Amino acid sequence: MTKTVSTTSLLEMKRKGEKITMVTAYDYPFARLLDQSRIDTILVGDSVGVVVAGYKDTLPVTVDEMIYHGRAVVRGSERALVIVDLPFMSYQVSIADAKFQAGRIMKETGAGAVKLEGGITMQETIKALVDIGIPVCAHIGLTPQAVNQLGGFKVQREKERLMQDAQAVAEAGAFAVVIECVPAEIATEISQSLTIPTIGIGAGPGCDGQVLVMHDMLTLFDRFRPSFVKQYADLGRETRKALENYSREVKDGSFPGPEHSFS
Repeated sequence: MTKTVSTTSLLEMKRKGEKITMVTAYDYPFARLLDQSRIDTILVGDSVGVVVAGYKDTLPVTVDEMIYHGRAVVRGSERALVIVDLPFMSYQVSIADAKFQAGRIMKETGAGAVKLEGGITMQETIKALVDIGIPVCAHIGLTPQAVNQLGGFKVQREKERLMQDAQAVAEAGAFAVVIECVPAEIATEISQSLTIPTIGIGAGPGCDGQVLVMHDMLTLFDRFRPSFVKQYADLGRETRKALENYSREVKDGSFPGPEHSFS
């Protein structure tokens, strides 16, 4: 089935001044929920390593893991554009590696695009992928795969470098760029300077769209919460309550009742 939302749809949304919605998902049920909620773009983020697998950061995530989760999300999405992250060291070693791994992800998941981190340093890689027909969403500002080099998860304030990174990925052919943990004023200026959409996360309201990690916004992950996250529901609390009720009813014999049993 042809997706309703495509990379060109996002470009048209920017031209019209229509805000873009993006949320992460890693499995079929949540992809279905996002699609039914008419979220424009589903990101199969390497954040899966933290919020699902329990790693301390995204660095251990593999291409095979991204393909597994990407397949599940694509199966659950009929409308939204699905973008899959290229994980750490799947594209940094060489352009040949980047082509091979991005190609694998596109071919084996059925996703509509890939995302990679980096600005000027990734300009040639982005262009090489775009040249062979692989749509690329870029990611600048706080790039989690470089957390050790950045000295932690810190707001990025170097305006000149950020502007250069944004221009570089746009010139390379990226169809959109995620801007993470950047002062709102700088992110707004970047958004106004580009013809491609900007998707903010901790970058203020001036971006062309916004992205959040689903497990953060639904309070399904409690190890830490970034200050820029708004919690729209507390599914963690509701889930614990349901499980506690189930446990109590099994132990006191009230479940299963006659209505849950066969005669």
